[in-house]
Amino acid sequence: MPHSFGYRARTRDMFKRGFKEHGPIKLSTYLTNYRIGDIVDIKANAAQQKGMPHKYYQGRTGIIYNVTPSAVGIIIYKVVGNRYIEKRVNIRVEHIRHSKCRQEFLDRVKRNHEAHVEAKAKGERVDLRRQPVLPRTAHTVSVKDNVPQTMTPVPYETTI
Repeated sequence: MPHSFGYRARTRDMFKRGFKEHGPIKLSTYLTNYRIGDIVDIKANAAQQKGMPHKYYQGRTGIIYNVTPSAVGIIIYKVVGNRYIEKRVNIRVEHIRHSKCRQEFLDRVKRNHEAHVEAKAKGERVDLRRQPVLPRTAHTVSVKDNVPQTMTPVPYETTI
């Protein structure tokens, strides 16, 4: 039998609500503020079919370029052949959430600023750059109280 190639074909698991997340949409979803330039993740909410993104955009991250009362315009870069195409999609706010991809960077900026202000008050310089994890220092293993042990595999036994 031929199968369908519709707009929501093969999305049975992709668009389903999470465990204990069924029911009406929470009010905080509508009270979240979105501004132009915000980075958002797209995750479709099956309880609201209006303004739902195409299945290709599920799980993608984009930048907001337009804000309307009930939806936002998002720029997403899609790989087509050997190039990236800028796609502009309009999605309702029920299907997006603020991305946490920049949170670590923003925390580091705040931490560096505090360290810089503190160092300036003391009149010293501080290195704020990230340092790679260095190899462990060399050390000698003593066998004085640590006798080497010989390990052998346990033979296979059947209990039949």
